[in-house]
Amino acid sequence: MSINNPIEYISWLILPFCVAAIAYYWYTIYAAIQFFSLPAAPIDTNFHPPITILKPLCGVEPDSYDNFTSFCQQDYPQYQVIFAVREVTDPIVAIVEKIIGDFPEIDISLAIDSRVIGANLKVSNLANAVVQAKHEILLIADSDIRVRSDYLRRVVQPLAEEKVAVVTCLYKSRPKGKFAVFEALGISTDFHPSVLTARKLEGMNFAFGSTILIRKTVLNSLGGFAAIADYLADDFKLGNLPTQLGYKVFLSDYIVEHFLTTENILNFFRHQIRWYRCIRVERFWSYLGLIFTQGTVTSLFFLIATLGSLLGWTVLAIVWSTRLLLAWIVAVKCIKDSVAQKFLWLVPLRDIASFIIWFFGLIGNTVEWRGKQYKLSDDGKLVPVSGIAE
Repeated sequence: MSINNPIEYISWLILPFCVAAIAYYWYTIYAAIQFFSLPAAPIDTNFHPPITILKPLCGVEPDSYDNFTSFCQQDYPQYQVIFAVREVTDPIVAIVEKIIGDFPEIDISLAIDSRVIGANLKVSNLANAVVQAKHEILLIADSDIRVRSDYLRRVVQPLAEEKVAVVTCLYKSRPKGKFAVFEALGISTDFHPSVLTARKLEGMNFAFGSTILIRKTVLNSLGGFAAIADYLADDFKLGNLPTQLGYKVFLSDYIVEHFLTTENILNFFRHQIRWYRCIRVERFWSYLGLIFTQGTVTSLFFLIATLGSLLGWTVLAIVWSTRLLLAWIVAVKCIKDSVAQKFLWLVPLRDIASFIIWFFGLIGNTVEWRGKQYKLSDDGKLVPVSGIAE
């Protein structure tokens, strides 16, 4: 390809981004294979410290009852479940009361308290619930998570090492609706690969709302839930802050189920924009660096800039095939995600959507969460703006 006009100069400026994406894809494949090739952590039948499960709730979701009961059917000697809501009029209260009646043998309680300690109402729920916690080990899991009966036995094992303060888990999404499918595809083929890469490059210094198992003493040393009460990324903070005190975060090989409902395209973009802007304020330089992982889009730009040349098509073919290989290895082969198994061919389209969202996440500072609008400060704190309808 000869360089005869400015657009061809642009094409050569784009090419390094394509090369960087290929390198990222191969490194991520290596990181994923390395993680999933680790031998399963042995279960010490003598290590089963009592656990308090905290479930912050707000409103009813389609699978609420089944999700909640999965935490009440654990093959584990001693555990407590505390559901927490802000208002007695919340319709989720009736479901929790039914669960309490259905599992009289389990230590289940419902904390109803409208006390607010910060802009993040989920964290206020947790703070109101933890005062009833009877045990040193706390487990926090979002309301849309479902687990198997061996969950507690498996995820608690890393805490046998004293330096491990937090355990977290990856998750497989079970979507309802076509937009939920599109969102779930990004989780399994883009988000999870990035997590495994970050783990390999810099170690785990974050956690996910799917599972956060944390020692109460460590939480108290951070200042309790009040320390994260104004942050949008409460799960990230619960993983990140302990590492600043010298503790470890452990990524378990246990994969939970995540029931995802995305009603329409507007909700999809709102959710994704909130997620991306949250990442940007917490890890700004890492967020900018995501441009080097956007090979699907940069190779498409390169093809256009080279006016459909043979080199342009060759680069695009290499990038896209490597990208699909990465998605297949992580999401289909390793995580066994049913969405990726069925819709792997949609990965390039999902990547294009992710690039658009990444761009808009870069230039704004407002997010919508549970019908309310917030501004994000430079340090990731939520500043309420106004209530709006979902």
